Amino acid sequence: MAKILISEFINKDSLNKLKKFFKVHYDEKLWKNPKKIFKIIKEFDCLIVRNKTIVDKNLLQVANKIKLVGRLGVGLDNIDTKYCYSKKICVQPAIGMNADSVAEYVGTCSLFLIKKISLFHKKTLKGKWPRTIISSEELKGKNLGIIGFGSVGKKVSEYCSKLGLKVLVYDKYLKKLKKKNKFHYSSLSFLMKNSDIISLHIPLTKGSKNLINKNSFTKMKKKPIIINTSRGSIINEEDLLNAYNKNLISGFALDVFDKEPVQKKFLKKINKDMNCILTPHISGITYQSNKRVSDFIVDKAINFFN
Repeated sequence: MAKILISEFINKDSLNKLKKFFKVHYDEKLWKNPKKIFKIIKEFDCLIVRNKTIVDKNLLQVANKIKLVGRLGVGLDNIDTKYCYSKKICVQPAIGMNADSVAEYVGTCSLFLIKKISLFHKKTLKGKWPRTIISSEELKGKNLGIIGFGSVGKKVSEYCSKLGLKVLVYDKYLKKLKKKNKFHYSSLSFLMKNSDIISLHIPLTKGSKNLINKNSFTKMKKKPIIINTSRGSIINEEDLLNAYNKNLISGFALDVFDKEPVQKKFLKKINKDMNCILTPHISGITYQSNKRVSDFIVDKAINFFN
């Protein structure tokens, strides 16, 4: 019977299903103790993680029985996929299983920020009546620029188009979209110049690190809202705050950060009157998405070893 190690949280019902087929060691806080993972990993045939467990070459060299790494999510930057491939270790992400949750997050943030709800709320809470002082807009008819058109980017595009947004798409791996697709494929520079909202859905690579930087913000002629649910390092955070303070963008929503948990050094630079939303990497985590992600990986593990 195969042995499975799970180092981060998983849906309880999915876990119970897994236990019917395998010997399972589950500790949702184990990722905080990499030394212990190194110590016990050689006993297991499968490792299931989220984004906190570092599955690098050093760990994989010790894990000489590992045949499958299951990722309860989509991003693979915490897993050395090249080394896994060289050792014929299967890496299985939960492609598309949290896309609905991310799409709702992007749509919610778009509405919240373009209508400047937080600014109205904060001032009203203080007893003020900023009915004509703050100017808000309607979402319908605005251009949403989607950078990255994988499973999540596609779902975000479909969801937000139903809110009345016109969708521009940039993906370096796509040359064109099918004619029946109602989304408009564009260059990155065209997207930056013409978008009212820009949402990021690309993996963190050497090429995408600091993709959105000081130079990028100067190209954004419509002073857009920036939404990042992918990886924090794709946006240069210092340049983002400078762009907001210089009125080059009109707001931002960050669900991911260069360093997580978000550093106090960064938080000190967030002014209480900024049109922004900060959340702790939860855009893809809901009860429903966690169940879908967990069930998907559990079923893949069962099929893989049986």
